[in-house]
Amino acid sequence: NLVSANDTLIKTQCHNAEVPEVCIQCVKSDPRSQSADKVGIAATKELSDAKTNLTTAMDRLKSKDYDQTNYLVNHALQKEFDCKKNVGDLQYTLPTTVLNDMTLYEELSEAAMRIIDRFL
Repeated sequence: NLVSANDTLIKTQCHNAEVPEVCIQCVKSDPRSQSADKVGIAATKELSDAKTNLTTAMDRLKSKDYDQTNYLVNHALQKEFDCKKNVGDLQYTLPTTVLNDMTLYEELSEAAMRIIDRFL
């Protein structure tokens, strides 16, 4: 059962931050936080990090830095796995369409790493 992002939820999610007060203030300042749920909070950070890793991986690939490209794609894939674990820990079942997209992402990431491995 999903819940709105009340103060308790925000404090729970921010308590491990380096500066929890700043985390709480930041989350509360985001207009989306009022309608946030545990699943969204659990997945947003991981998927945001994955996107950053993939963007950097594209730059590394263009400069033919295949070791770093492979590392970043692998790291992005791990973030996706972390997201799945976080969602599972909340005992929430993702919609089939989301699970299918995540599976496709995993397969494409693994294919990309196999191709990059040929250049190593």
